Amino acid sequence: MTDLATIAEQLDRAATSRTATPQFGSDAGLDVPTAYRIQEAVVAHRLARGERPVGLKLGLTSRAKMAQMGVDEVIWGRLTDAMHIPDGGTISLADHIHPKAEPEVAFLVEGGAIAAVAPAIEVIDSRYIDFRFTLPEVIADNTSASGFVIGAWQPVPAGIDNLGVLLEVDGRTVQIGSTAAILGDPRRALAEAVRLAGAGGVELTDGSVLLAGAATAAVPLRPGAHVRVVVESLGTASLKAIP
Repeated sequence: MTDLATIAEQLDRAATSRTATPQFGSDAGLDVPTAYRIQEAVVAHRLARGERPVGLKLGLTSRAKMAQMGVDEVIWGRLTDAMHIPDGGTISLADHIHPKAEPEVAFLVEGGAIAAVAPAIEVIDSRYIDFRFTLPEVIADNTSASGFVIGAWQPVPAGIDNLGVLLEVDGRTVQIGSTAAILGDPRRALAEAVRLAGAGGVELTDGSVLLAGAATAAVPLRPGAHVRVVVESLGTASLKAIP
């Protein structure tokens, strides 16, 4: 079995050098609990460089993605302040390996409850070659977390369980979905995050951001692309990719 600290260092080095790393394979002895321990160590490298934890994200929140990975439970990762991209801001592709963007719903957590909601974009960037991985490998890689954009915060409307979602690139719609793809109702993400992260000793403190999960498939980011997410009743979030 490969040493956990060695795996964490390899993943961190891949991220900081913008160079994809080989998958670890069965010889590494990775299982899900071990993968979360590696994820903690990977993020610890970021915190040691001065980054601050700001929230959590969920992954595999659609039934289709669960079936694809052969699991029946969502996964979670950690967000830091360095991952935040201002709404309408830019992302440098030179700072990434092979980034993709996907539409999300974000929640602001206060007092253990959802205080506000916003449309969001998550930038995912697997540190593995060809964006391929097993379930433990993606968990160890902090669920491919790389960046996030949050639109304007607003009060949570009465119903957000089936809102239309568009993912646009350069003004052209490339993905159409619904918030129903996120656990049937994205508000369920809070209970899932509290349960899953709590089992790992991680809490959503006041002011934390929670990315509830993707409403459609992700699309690769290309130089010069302007990406916009539109969520019915919630508004928009956008970013521009630069070389």
